[in-house]
Amino acid sequence: MLEADVAVIGAGAAGLSLAHRLNGHRPVGRTPSVVLVDAPPGPLRPAPRTWCFWESGRGRFDAAVRAHWDRLRVRPPTGPPVVSGIAPLRYKMIRSDAFEALVARDLTHSPNVRRLEATVDTVEEIPGGAHVRMTGPDGRGRALRARWVFDSRPLGSLPAARTTLLQHFHGWFVRTARPAFDPATAELMDFRTPQPAHGLSFGYVLPVGPHEALVEYTEFSARPLTASGYTSALRQYADEVLALGDLDVLATETGVIPMTDAPLPRRVGSSVFRIGAAGGATRPSTGYTFAGLQRQTRAVAAALRQGRRPEPPAAHAPRARAMDAVLLRALDTGRVDGPELFCRLFARVPAARLLRFLDGPTSLFEDLAVGRHAPAGPMLRSALELPTLPRRPFA
Repeated sequence: MLEADVAVIGAGAAGLSLAHRLNGHRPVGRTPSVVLVDAPPGPLRPAPRTWCFWESGRGRFDAAVRAHWDRLRVRPPTGPPVVSGIAPLRYKMIRSDAFEALVARDLTHSPNVRRLEATVDTVEEIPGGAHVRMTGPDGRGRALRARWVFDSRPLGSLPAARTTLLQHFHGWFVRTARPAFDPATAELMDFRTPQPAHGLSFGYVLPVGPHEALVEYTEFSARPLTASGYTSALRQYADEVLALGDLDVLATETGVIPMTDAPLPRRVGSSVFRIGAAGGATRPSTGYTFAGLQRQTRAVAAALRQGRRPEPPAAHAPRARAMDAVLLRALDTGRVDGPELFCRLFARVPAARLLRFLDGPTSLFEDLAVGRHAPAGPMLRSALELPTLPRRPFA
């Protein structure tokens, strides 16, 4: 049986980030032994994907950043766009394959982190730790005993919630025949897309050069579209709204992110914890996850090195989650016009302040300064009815 201080299950953004933070000896503090368990190639490994976030200055993973922007644009359904500089922040895009390559390179000669390819079957609590039972690529069973287990695998089902919407999207990495993009500005929300009867939709454009960009169609709604539905919506956006002309599709990506007010427990045993999206790192009102999981893994790594109990902290404060629950309810009931709300916020709130608000670590005064630009009546009605609503499983 293998033994380690720490088992990290899953080599997505959260698992790789935690392993990277635990890598290497330190002059001060403990250096735990770590086994990072990655699923073999197949359906349990997610397809290549893109993670975006904002931060000021240089970041830990800048070597994997594909592009960054100092300006964001939000377009209403009609009328002029809102273009905002976001200094001192930068909006950054990381492709998962570049992120995985960066972490793999840094772990190649790690003195304390070992990578293992296997499918995790069960995680069992035992006195003083947990057993992780696995099946290797050769079909043989393996077992790992660890003092602490951090599970970053996606949840099989969502916990019961008062409100759950899905942020679902399909994107093309395109190369155009003519210069069609402004590499200095990211199109964060372009509401010139046909709006669904329930929820909202927008285009999302991340240029990496005058001829190349990630172009996505995104919806907040109760159900994903069919494959043909995404293709039709994205084609309409590229051809009729952006008028890109002749283009080549270099790659595609598709995703579904739950936006829910369901509680997502981070502790599932005395020695077993969830991290990443499964551990509540996703901001319910936006779907952004990368920054939240960095806060979690940073705190966990610090606790392990200091010999403290490494329970992952909440990625988002209770006040932020309460505000998100109100917004989700207001959007789900149709009381709030989503495009109008987001355009109003970007038009009236300094962009850097609004991004800090959307990330979560803001003061009560800053929250109130942003909140006063939301429609008071619908938001208040949604807030008052939330305590009376039952939590139901997402079907």
